[in-house]
Parts: sequence; structure tokens; C-alpha cells
Amino acid sequence: MTTLLDTPVRTIDGRHTSLADYTGDVLLVVNVASKCGLTPQYEALEALYRQYRDHGFKVLGFPANDFGGQEPGGDAEIADFCTSTYDVDFPMFAKIIVSGPGKHPLYAALIAAAPEAAGDPAAFRQRLRGYGMQPTEAPEVLWNFEKFLIARDGTVAARFAPSTAPDDPALVAAIEAELAKQDQPR
Repeated sequence: MTTLLDTPVRTIDGRHTSLADYTGDVLLVVNVASKCGLTPQYEALEALYRQYRDHGFKVLGFPANDFGGQEPGGDAEIADFCTSTYDVDFPMFAKIIVSGPGKHPLYAALIAAAPEAAGDPAAFRQRLRGYGMQPTEAPEVLWNFEKFLIARDGTVAARFAPSTAPDDPALVAAIEAELAKQDQPR
């Protein structure tokens, strides 16, 4: 049986792979951008990664330019920005499309598995409209820094709105709950 972990992806340095490299880990998949009001979340994402990585947890960053043109650079430029500005050490992947008809198959699978985000996506949508921006409608990814929590067995355990900070107690509790579970036989 094929799972979302089998979906082909490319690392930010161009290596072809899949999330199967992380089988047995708890994953937080985040669509990231370097010129967004939420970009400072990189700092908290890195802190989360460093806090839990020795327990089988990985943050996986997927740059996307889908929202307001807030990730215009190429992969090398994005990688340089992440390491030089936020000292990002968590795995980063090549820029992809996460919303709309051309979305990457990984995000199509994530959205199908978890069509609704926890947090307050409606309030965030209103805030974006107040700034003159046009957010997507559910079930699409709302904006940069939406988070999908993937359990050790490769299933989507939760989805969090972009406005949910990486250190939000609900997100941290969900990560800790997944880390506490033993790897299930396949």
C-alpha cells in the first residue's frame, strides 16, 4: 500500500527522495516562505526541532510561492536565507506548489487526509482580507506556515492553521502525544 511517505520529493539541494527516509519519525510538514509576516516562525520551528529531534521528531520545510509572492527566490537562495538568518538545521526541500490545481502530490494527500485545520483559520482569513490579500478557501492550504503533523505510521495526525505558532501549547501537546506512541507495525 502506498502512503504519503512514498510520495517523491526533492531536497533543497536537488536530491530526489521521499519522506520514507523519515519512516518511524513524527513529522511536522510546513510550507514556508522567506518574505511573509509569519517568517519569524522559522526561529520557533528550529527550536521545536532541536528540542524534540533526539526523540524521533523532524520539522520538514517546503518553500512555496503560492501566497502573495512571498517566496520568490530559488532553492539556493532560500537555503542561504534559512541558514544565515534563522540558523535552520531542520530538513528543507525544493520549492513546490501547495495550493490550487498544480499542487504537489504530497500536499494533495495531506489536504485529503486532513481537510480542516485546527486553530482559528476563519479569523486568520479575515485578517488577510483586511490587509487586501486574497486567501484560499478550505480545504486548500490557507497561507504560508500551515502545519501538518504526521504520526510515526505515516498518517496525518493533525493540521494547524498558519497562525498557530510552533510553540503553541496545542501544537506542542499534539507532537508530544505522537512521540509518546510506539511505532505501529505496518
